[in-house]
Amino acid sequence: QVQLAESGGGLVQAGGSLRLSCAASGTILRINTMAWYRQAPGKQRELVASITSSGSTNYVDSVKGRFTISRDNDKNTVYLEMASLKCDDTAVYYCHSAIVIPLIIGARTSNYWGQGPQVTVSS
Repeated sequence: QVQLAESGGGLVQAGGSLRLSCAASGTILRINTMAWYRQAPGKQRELVASITSSGSTNYVDSVKGRFTISRDNDKNTVYLEMASLKCDDTAVYYCHSAIVIPLIIGARTSNYWGQGPQVTVSS
């Protein structure tokens, strides 16, 4: 019913920039917190950035000042603007959204994940 479609992954040179987007589609009542996670080879998945429905943001220390998360509630889309990319930023980036969907009786909040496009930063 609900799907997250990611785009924007690819190869970029160190110091360059990329912009990721994640659009939610389906029968959606409300989208709460949206976030970007990443997982590098041999490492655990980590939370990169999150943004609440009111626009409050949070970032992992390693990307502060370089990455910017934003959202367009009208389009059910979250973005991650990545600048001054480093080789350490190389990872699979996953979009995550906590989405409230309507039911015949009441509603349900579920976690949805994007497909995780690869971001590769070359030196």
